[in-house]
Amino acid sequence: MTTAHDGYAPDVYERGDATPAARASIVRVLALLCACSLSVGSHYASYTLGPLKSRLAREINTSNTEFSLLISAFSLNSTWTPLVGGLMASKLGTTLTSIIATGVIFFGQVLLLLGDIKGDVRLMVFGMFVFGFGVSPLAVVQESIIVRFFKSHGLGVSMALGLVAGKLASFISARTSLPLAERYGRHAPFYASTFLAALSLFINLVYMASSKWLIRGSGTVMLEASEIRREARRRSMHDLSEAQALEKVAKKRHIRFKDIPKLGDIFWAYIGLNILCGTIWAPFTHLAANIFEKRYGLTEDSASTQASYLLVGSILLYPVTGFMIDRMKHPQAVLRMFMLSSVLTLLGYAWLVLPPTWTGIPSPAVAAFATGIGFSPLLLVVLVPQLVPFKFVSTTLGVHKSMEQTGATIFQTLAGLVLDGASPHQRAPKGDKYTTQQLLNVFFFFNILQLLGIIGLSYLDRRRRQAAETLENAVRDEADAERDLEEEPTFTGDEGDILASEIGPLSSPDPRKPLLGCRPRADSGASYFPSSCPSQGVRGHSEIRRGRIFVCLCVVLVGSAWILFLSTAWLRLRSRQQRDL
Repeated sequence: MTTAHDGYAPDVYERGDATPAARASIVRVLALLCACSLSVGSHYASYTLGPLKSRLAREINTSNTEFSLLISAFSLNSTWTPLVGGLMASKLGTTLTSIIATGVIFFGQVLLLLGDIKGDVRLMVFGMFVFGFGVSPLAVVQESIIVRFFKSHGLGVSMALGLVAGKLASFISARTSLPLAERYGRHAPFYASTFLAALSLFINLVYMASSKWLIRGSGTVMLEASEIRREARRRSMHDLSEAQALEKVAKKRHIRFKDIPKLGDIFWAYIGLNILCGTIWAPFTHLAANIFEKRYGLTEDSASTQASYLLVGSILLYPVTGFMIDRMKHPQAVLRMFMLSSVLTLLGYAWLVLPPTWTGIPSPAVAAFATGIGFSPLLLVVLVPQLVPFKFVSTTLGVHKSMEQTGATIFQTLAGLVLDGASPHQRAPKGDKYTTQQLLNVFFFFNILQLLGIIGLSYLDRRRRQAAETLENAVRDEADAERDLEEEPTFTGDEGDILASEIGPLSSPDPRKPLLGCRPRADSGASYFPSSCPSQGVRGHSEIRRGRIFVCLCVVLVGSAWILFLSTAWLRLRSRQQRDL
């Protein structure tokens, strides 16, 4: 049993030694069901608007820019709330954070419904703005809950099922929103999404009431920093030394924002890749129905049906991908699958870029894009535990969501401006076909950049692993030399002894997992360890300096997204009277 002097404490983990394996598995399944249900309402509401773009333009006279502002308002707050959500999950715990997120989502959905009833686009945009406050923190919380319960019990499949629940709700929304509007009126899809948002809030309350039972019944689950603090306060009434030890462990697991620049070049390459993914994924799925309708002369119903199939791939491929991730042993298996997904989406955009008189139908592009995007978002999430230590998982998921949504917000806003043209006089002689072609060309270009980014990330990962292997060999040689010295009769072993616990594991049984547990010996120089050991931070000053520069660039990019949105909304968002309603 460790002591407070060691920096650890007894019962830092919830002990499940007496818990039968079957019961623990059932409890984990219940936890997974709760986690999956948290985001059903938000995912359904997120994809309600896309199929209604032409109908909204016809009935309340929205322009392309105003529709893009509706979508951008939803993702605008997601440029910073995911990071706050990660920090909130670390500070307040996932349970309380999820209650706040689902409550905000429900309130924003109510405002969106009221705006639609009144035909007030400005109120609808404000509703989506409020709605966006909760969406990304909820996603971070959901992923953190799954990582917590399934880190050592099939994380890939579990994460896939969690994401499939949201994707299934998104597909149902894209497939049913237009039929609901045609049969029951324009407001019907918004009533449905408001009901589902309320249902998610109710399920969240049930999870909050049963979270302690789920943690105890699922076996050994690592406690969060907030839970350790509560346990420390409880134990301080009985055993001061144990309480002090728990507080010390909680402090170690608490995340400081200033530690982010120390996560290394490969972390920032991953973040840059997220920006490009946000640019080419979400904006297209929201605009696809209108693009298909205008470019290929499809009916509104047929175009929305084709666009809804873009979301089918995730439902089918997430579980398969998760199963493969849990069993593939190649160190770069995830990155190679990511590269394949980028090639598939690139083929989809290539088909759409070609003249419609050559291609005739969008179906091949839909199939390629749906397959490519069908498993790539899961790969982005599964990469996180391989890049950073456990205590940074929530925050890294937050940064990943934040920058992905920043790219989506900027491009979604610009897409509306491109489709409307710089001015009505400029757009009139060129028409929808020209502006749509321009937009597809830009999608195609950014997809090429994304593919190059994946190749660059793969190169950095190989270099990191080679450095880690060199380090392992050097430490092994040093350990062999010390054992030889211990065998000398003049060596007593009283001085210079290095405990195995001070070195930690030098390699992982899973070749996909980076060397996160390596620790330097007391007399070794800091430069001896490469930056591939994220748990110890970046040792090189130049790498820390680059990390700070990247943090500043990310802040500037987020600020640019806000400035672009607010200026566009000020100039292009019209009142009900200005739209002649």
